[in-house]
Amino acid sequence: MSNAPDRQRIRLAMVGMVEENGHPFSWSAIINGKFDDAIIRAAGYGVIADYLSARPAQELGLAGVEITHIWCDRPQDAEAVARSAGIENCVNRPADVIRYVDAVIIPTDKGEEHLERARPFVEAGLPVFIDKPLTICADHLEQFVSWHEAGKRICSSSAMRYAREFLELRGRLAEVGELRSIVVTCAKNWERYGIHALEAMYGLLPTGGWRDVCNTGSSVANVVHVRHNLPADVVMIVNEDMFGGFCHVTVFGTNGRLDARFCDRFAAFKSQLQAFVDFARGNNDAICFDETVEQCKIIISGIRSRENGGRRHGLN
Repeated sequence: MSNAPDRQRIRLAMVGMVEENGHPFSWSAIINGKFDDAIIRAAGYGVIADYLSARPAQELGLAGVEITHIWCDRPQDAEAVARSAGIENCVNRPADVIRYVDAVIIPTDKGEEHLERARPFVEAGLPVFIDKPLTICADHLEQFVSWHEAGKRICSSSAMRYAREFLELRGRLAEVGELRSIVVTCAKNWERYGIHALEAMYGLLPTGGWRDVCNTGSSVANVVHVRHNLPADVVMIVNEDMFGGFCHVTVFGTNGRLDARFCDRFAAFKSQLQAFVDFARGNNDAICFDETVEQCKIIISGIRSRENGGRRHGLN
């Protein structure tokens, strides 16, 4: 069977699930256009059930796309997601999906695991979407770059890239005059959620101009200063239990200030997943791999800086 995707219908596999991450439930619902509220709540993901239930039924589903196969680290999770979203096939091993799908989604957010989770699908030539962050390991990043340069089709992003709140903020940036500083806050840890903070503000400054990173915080409360070639400082605070500041961006300039706070999870996830579907259909510009690499370097440098007592680290 050819792995070339049918542009009229894309068959997807959802592969993997880790603790405290219900993406298989939410993303499968958004793509397949159906979900079971009771199953999602019983699994402990009431927030997902709330935002899915709040949308009109016609907003669910992506045209010409279906998740047909699923594998999770725990078989009972795969069975629950399959029942909720109407996925026909639960498989025994991740690689069992390769002959039957056009592309693969890896919805886990432990970057240190992503290289090996992705390997069988990348080597099989399937387009692969990997949840944020792509990786937190420098040697793994080198392998992903090598695969990309060899023509393998890999993409990764945070939903913050597509959040309407931050897109609107970027559109209003001229109101503050010359940009001087950006402050971003987020909950949980730098390794898994620093990429959310980073992508929330990433489009506010030109790609390719990031210089170095200094993390003077701790593994519980990361305080990360990133310098850019433009005269604007970025401070990202990622604190384990600071849910009151989950993905909040404040921009300061010579003439004013703007604030934006992430609220609409459904819209951001749907736009993110549509971008991957466009990528799977052949639009290689749908998600910029070079930007993802630069973001991974910032995350990795933030880890190294923290482990070295807050010493400033370059991105190379």
